[in-house]
Amino acid sequence: MTTSHSNRWVLLVTVAAGLLLITLDNSVLYTALPTLTRELHASQTQGLWIINAYPLVMAGLLLGTGTLGDRIGHRQMFLIGLVLFGIASLVAAFSPSANILIAARAFLAVGAAAMMPATLALIRVTFIDERERNIAIAIWGSLSVVGSALGPIVGGFLLEHFWWGSVFLINVPVVIVAFLSTLIVAPKGETDHSKPWDLISSLQALVALLALVIAIKESAHAGQSWLVPAGAFVVAVVASILFVRRQSRLTFPLLDFSIFRNAAFSSGVMAAAFAMFAIGGIQLVTTQRFQLVAGFSPLEAGLLDSAAALGSLPTAMLGGAFLHKIGLRILIAGGLAAASLAVVLATWGVTHGLGWLIVGMVLTGAGVGAAMSVASTAIVGNAPVHRAGMASSVEELSYEFGSLLAVAFLGSLLSAIYTFSIVMPVGAPEAVRESMGGALALAAEAGPDGQAIIDAASQAFDRGYLTVMYVVAVVLAVGALVTAVLLRNYGPGSQSSIYSSH
Repeated sequence: MTTSHSNRWVLLVTVAAGLLLITLDNSVLYTALPTLTRELHASQTQGLWIINAYPLVMAGLLLGTGTLGDRIGHRQMFLIGLVLFGIASLVAAFSPSANILIAARAFLAVGAAAMMPATLALIRVTFIDERERNIAIAIWGSLSVVGSALGPIVGGFLLEHFWWGSVFLINVPVVIVAFLSTLIVAPKGETDHSKPWDLISSLQALVALLALVIAIKESAHAGQSWLVPAGAFVVAVVASILFVRRQSRLTFPLLDFSIFRNAAFSSGVMAAAFAMFAIGGIQLVTTQRFQLVAGFSPLEAGLLDSAAALGSLPTAMLGGAFLHKIGLRILIAGGLAAASLAVVLATWGVTHGLGWLIVGMVLTGAGVGAAMSVASTAIVGNAPVHRAGMASSVEELSYEFGSLLAVAFLGSLLSAIYTFSIVMPVGAPEAVRESMGGALALAAEAGPDGQAIIDAASQAFDRGYLTVMYVVAVVLAVGALVTAVLLRNYGPGSQSSIYSSH
């Protein structure tokens, strides 16, 4: 089904609005979490699950919803996802307790998982011209960084002017407008009800991811008992093996592993995961560090995080427009390598002034933006049209998995380094070791001795912050090296850097 020129770009704006909602809700709580924890009397564990329930459930369902879209239609999936997302946003906004908010965030993820593969699949089937499609997908990809960076700003702004539920309530009007626009401009497309949809495979993927995140999180707080993280890791391995074996036996698998033999496809998946791991990790620890140690307000910390988005926008747009001239290798491998060096530069902000951090984050965004601008094109452009949903779900799973691992691993690493490296002042309560936020609260009650507690906690937190940043730099460097090898035949002017529609 063809779509008029103007309707194609209206459709792009529509699905971009949906994607912006999804990515905003991934990061909007980075600045809102301290307020949510206080207002809902949430424990530290509940606070982590308020953040993680959303990306975890979404990542676990993406493969299933993408393939379901191939069966019943991506327009239908996008509409269903919008409705679920809107309802879940209302529930989250008025949650009376932390546990209900966690459940609402999980429900929000169901709507997001239905919407997200459909956003990219609709672009894939609507933009027939290859050059237009590259530009459209580049715009789509850049919004992942923009939405992720805007989240802390939006959260900080709303918390300074409204109650905490407003960070969820703002989704509702956008959902309504996007729903009406989709009804008007989105092509109905073709459906294939002969393809079975495998719920068991989707549940296996969800269990594997859930167990892996629990294993990572609990490892940071295991102490003398490694029973829980070890058990969770075993469950993750078993569920993963069962998932892979099941896919090999299905006529219509949720994930066709043979597609990973394509170097461009695999490199796109890795680029998306590495990029979102870096952006998600940097945003998470930077907002915490500058609120807790430097005394920034939520809005100020959010604005600081936006530096990465400012850097990513130009390179993301230009990368998609000039892919046919530059080639995948320079944009993906070169972008990740540049971002790795920029993260190291950003660490100077702790000791040499805030300006170094801002410059480093802008340059990190520029490198990541270049890679992400074509990662989606590399993935979707190397899949057949009738598997657009599967390719889109793999692409978005790589985004979500990168963000999820950043929160789970880097958040736990920061907490562990703080706990194990803090040099306790004489007479300070043991609870100071538990968290920087707790240390600040205890310092306020300690009178003249409070400053010693603050100094010790700040030094330990900075050690954790710097370590996390260096880990991000190393991960980006590894990503650059691996993708450079895989894409050795995808340089400037290479015919293989321009994708056929299969």
